[in-house]
Amino acid sequence: MHNAAYQALGIDALYAAFDVPESRLRDAIAGVRGLGLRQLSVSIPHKRAILELVDEVDPTAAQIGAANTVVQKSDRLIASNTDWIGAVRALERERPLAGARAVVLGAGGTARAVVFGLIESGAAVHVLNRNTARAEALARELGAEGAGPLDALARIPHDVVVNATSVGMNSDESPVPATALEPRAVVLDAVYAPERTRLLRDALARGARAVSGRWMLVHQAVAQLEAWAGPIDRALTARVMAEAFGPQPA
Repeated sequence: MHNAAYQALGIDALYAAFDVPESRLRDAIAGVRGLGLRQLSVSIPHKRAILELVDEVDPTAAQIGAANTVVQKSDRLIASNTDWIGAVRALERERPLAGARAVVLGAGGTARAVVFGLIESGAAVHVLNRNTARAEALARELGAEGAGPLDALARIPHDVVVNATSVGMNSDESPVPATALEPRAVVLDAVYAPERTRLLRDALARGARAVSGRWMLVHQAVAQLEAWAGPIDRALTARVMAEAFGPQPA
């Protein structure tokens, strides 16, 4: 996805993926410094731990309490967060967020970014998680309306649901029962592999609108590229990145 964008924009760069265990994260960051890499995309489970290993955390990532992007500038590593941008832009493809009643499933780094983005966009947010105490802590920290267990979804009126857990990643599971989903809601699954998750299939069967995690991934990646490369053609970049996924599922 990133490499396709580099080619389209004429950027001389290469994007590569590295599987870094938690025990080697500090070593990996030392390697980034030594090699002079321009940018990192940071994925599960490193989005919170990375904050302790960089030279600077921008205000948004500090407020969210998690980062998915690190840019090296003048030998300094600066952490930021574009996950919230990706979630907001993906959802706004379907509906305005101002005044929306939103529910976020999960309480990890991705959930924190999504909750922040929804609140910034004017939505009222509830946080639901298997560990209720973590959901309540996140809600207090970021100013969400409320929190509770995952099975509370059926009791909370909602216009928007975002799955920010890893449930459904490479498995045919959903974090919530299909019957808990409002028929007219917009449902975004941050899980993008498989692209049409059980949650999204359930949403469509209920008459809700399903938003693939590809769009959150694409839009956060566009913002990542802009963070180190400077102003870019966002529309072109998003189109090229989306095309790198292949055809959308029927």
